[in-house]
Amino acid sequence: QRVEAGGGVVQHGASLKLTCAVSGFAARFYTYGWFRQAAGSAREGSPCIASTGEHIGYDDAVKGLFTISRDNRKNFLYLQMNSLKPEDTAVYYCAVLDDKCDYALAPRPGFGSWGQGTQVTVSS
Repeated sequence: QRVEAGGGVVQHGASLKLTCAVSGFAARFYTYGWFRQAAGSAREGSPCIASTGEHIGYDDAVKGLFTISRDNRKNFLYLQMNSLKPEDTAVYYCAVLDDKCDYALAPRPGFGSWGQGTQVTVSS
């Protein structure tokens, strides 16, 4: 189970840090990804983090602006978002992925469905 938090309403250029509380005995062994879904758009995934902490798959829209991290002792996943833009407005979700960070297969089978997410709204 995963619970996202940390969203809010911010101005263009602001920063936010999203959190995702993950549960389960083996949570620290899984690969996770952040996703976002803007109104009227498909859900899109980026970035992804392996159990070792290796960052994978920042797409051009978030590269250099967003940073994924994890704390395996606390069972938390994070997304630091800097220099936010109005086009970053979306509901943000976290999910367990396979080890290849295949966003299209998220959530990884057997790891539940999408949570409620956390709303991020960036005003211009």
